[in-house]
Amino acid sequence: MDPDDEFIPEDPLTELSRLASEAIDGQAKGASSAERRRRCDRVLEMEAQGHLTDERAYFLAGLVMICGETVADFRHAHRFARRATELGDERAWTLRAMAWDRLLIELGQPQHFGTQIIRIGGRWSLGEVNPRVTDWERALFGVPPLYVQLQRVEELQRSERG
Repeated sequence: MDPDDEFIPEDPLTELSRLASEAIDGQAKGASSAERRRRCDRVLEMEAQGHLTDERAYFLAGLVMICGETVADFRHAHRFARRATELGDERAWTLRAMAWDRLLIELGQPQHFGTQIIRIGGRWSLGEVNPRVTDWERALFGVPPLYVQLQRVEELQRSERG
């Protein structure tokens, strides 16, 4: 057997990066539940194997999990993003806010930051957003002010009509 024909597994960061890219592309293209589940399960397997060791790995794992479908997926996304911020990944603050909002929506509660644009009655919306959260708090998590998020909703709605 030729040694070049042997399977060489990806290193964990390369695999996480690929899974995150696939997850983000899948969001735009409408990935199947089975594809989402496969990616999320693989990230959890990689965590169990000790492959999440630095801020980049936790950030990428969070990206995969936020593209999942279940409350558990979104809890993992938030946990991974929180760990990435604790390890110094500045990008993960926004992911942390997004995962928290996605979890709250899934639980039927108002968003905290207003990061998730959702469909309600055939129209794009932020849905309910906690009115006590300030734009200053949003800024701490790298989230635009609420009025900017509302403008994005309107732009999305207009682009669909036009």
